[in-house]
Parts: sequence; C-alpha cells; structure tokens
Amino acid sequence: MTRPTMEDVAARAGVSRALVSLVMRDSPKVSEHRRRAVLEAAKELGYQPHFLARSLASRTSNIVGVMVSDLRNAFFADVVEGMDAASQEAGLELILNTGRRSAVRERAALESLLSFRPGGIILLSPVLPAAAIRDAAGRCPIVLVSRSSSISGVDTVNDDGETGAALAVDHLASLGHQRIVHFDGGAAFAAGPRRKGYTGAMERHGLEPMVIPSEHTDAAGAAAVRKLLNIFSPSTFPTALVCGNDFNAFGAISALEEAGLRVPDEVSVVGYDNTSLAALRRVALTTIDQPRTRIGRLAMEALAERLREGRTEPVRTRVEPSLVVRSTTAVPRS
Repeated sequence: MTRPTMEDVAARAGVSRALVSLVMRDSPKVSEHRRRAVLEAAKELGYQPHFLARSLASRTSNIVGVMVSDLRNAFFADVVEGMDAASQEAGLELILNTGRRSAVRERAALESLLSFRPGGIILLSPVLPAAAIRDAAGRCPIVLVSRSSSISGVDTVNDDGETGAALAVDHLASLGHQRIVHFDGGAAFAAGPRRKGYTGAMERHGLEPMVIPSEHTDAAGAAAVRKLLNIFSPSTFPTALVCGNDFNAFGAISALEEAGLRVPDEVSVVGYDNTSLAALRRVALTTIDQPRTRIGRLAMEALAERLREGRTEPVRTRVEPSLVVRSTTAVPRS
C-alpha cells in the first residue's frame, strides 16, 4: 500500500488540498466543522503530515534538529528525554543525529540538520569550532548544552561544573582522603570548570592536586588507572579518584579491579553525571548529579521561546549539581 497523501485526505473529506494544508498547519482560518472533517479523514486514512515538505514550503518550521555528541553515553539519552517532553508540549518535532565527538563528522551532521530548514538546532556537548557554530546561528537559532558561548543568537544550558567537582572533593576529604587524583575530561568543554573546581577544593583542604589527562570514555578511565599503577607504589597509591564523568569512572573501576584493588575498600571512586547506569545496584556509583531531563527541557524551552515569542537576546542558563553518595566511596585504607 502506498502512503496516503494530502490529496487523498482532501478527496475523503470533500475539501480542497489547500484547506487540508491549512488544517495541518493549525491555521485559525479554518472553521471548526471543516477542521473536524479533515482530521477525521486523515485518521481514517492513517495520514501523517510530511514535516520536511511542510518546512520547505513554509517560512516557519516546527522541526528542531538535535545533534548528540556520543550515543553511547546515557547522560545524553536522559537529556534528550527532557527535550522530547518539552518539544511535544510546544508542538515541535525532533530530528536526531550524531557527530561521534569528531569535529569533521559534527560539521557534516550539522549541515545535514540545516538541510531540513529547521526552526532551530540544539547541540549537545559539541566539539565544533566556534566559527561553525556562529555560521549556523546565522541561519537558525542555536542552543548549546554542556558548552559555553558568547555568540549572539546562541543560548546555553550548563551545569556548574566547578561546584560539582568541588562537591566530590569535599565528600572525599570529609571521609579522610588526602591522596585524591582527578581524571579530567581532556579537551571536552565541560572539563575545564570541573578541573578548576577540583583544584580549588584540593587547595582549600590543604591537599596537593594531581590531574591525569583523560577523556570522557571508559577506555580513557582504564588507561588513566594503568598510568597511576606505573607511577605509584602500592603504599603511596592514591586512595580516591574524581573522574571526569560516569563512563570514565566505570573504566577506572574495571582497571582497578583487574589490578587487584578493591573499590571502595582500597580506592574510592566518584563519577559525574549520575547516569541511569550509575544507579544500578551492581554499580552503585557515588557521583555528581546533573538534572539531566531538566537540562533537556530548559534547552528546548529556550528554543521554543525564540520560535514562539521572537526573543533575540541570548539566555545563559546554569543549573546546580548535587552529590549522590552510593557504594564506591568509603573511609581511606589505613
């Protein structure tokens, strides 16, 4: 069976194709009687509006493009869930793709989203150069999540990473840890504030900071642990790790256990993000919570406000993180 068209709906309802188009665009120019007739015909035929065609034929678009930097990270799934709920309330349709944390691939993914002529685009933790984001902002509104920006026409939604990392250090110091190492997020834009928060908190507690360059992946967390094993003897090995994110912490825990070091009896580990995996009973990771679905909702609401109300001034939203204590942190070994 072929997909029903707007012409099929018009024939079933006994109206013109133009009137069906007005109904699908929710135009106030259509009487309630004819609107009901068209919607009933569409339901009977199983007709679904072609949002791409509608956006190409109109100066306005209900399509919102979303580029996710890493599909494996459960953090982004939770953020998108918040976006999806807010988009439905605003009458917007989402199109998702990914750039796989590569600037080249992200540029291609961004161009693909722009080809749909969306009402706006949300970029989740992009590694794109600022020039590419500025160019896109000249074509439609842009919202950045987990990345700051001063570009006109770009809204941002971030957590306070500096505060979050400090919460992790404060928790470990309160347990009595002194040799606390930070696996940072490398070149990720969220890594800078978290690195600063860790260093500041360590100095505030009179402790010596030690940052190991890493990435926001499990493989990088495991590699950072192996690097520590080559640096320290068993008696001087760090008693606690503050990891760049939960994935990084999962890799670190795996490598520690492979080396015969028990978590948290011998090494405590703190993650960042509070993903759904962190809450699993078998993992029970102590972590810093970002209100992930709220972040997604705030990003979508910012974009909807630009589209529906015509706001042009940029909005910089920051949400506060919180500590979630589970089973991967304890008092340090004697």
